[in-house]
Amino acid sequence: MPARKWSQDVTAHSNALDLEESVFTRDDPKEIAKSLKRSAEHSKRRKGTPLQSAMNMLTFYINRAGDNLGEKRRKVLEDAKSELRALFGEK
Repeated sequence: MPARKWSQDVTAHSNALDLEESVFTRDDPKEIAKSLKRSAEHSKRRKGTPLQSAMNMLTFYINRAGDNLGEKRRKVLEDAKSELRALFGEK
């Protein structure tokens, strides 16, 4: 059995959010943001606000993917940050 990276394990088994399966592979930034919002609002284990928790998980995923994240995928995920802020009524 190949070893999994610790970041892959955190994304799959975060102590802050229970993520919907394959949320970060979706092509629509709005769908990613909606899913993260739902997860953050329903989590009983988060430490910050729902927006902070959702944004932290998205940023964590982007940072951990690093250079392995293609330009198109990175744009979708960065756009999801803006969508997430809009869903929570932030600028």
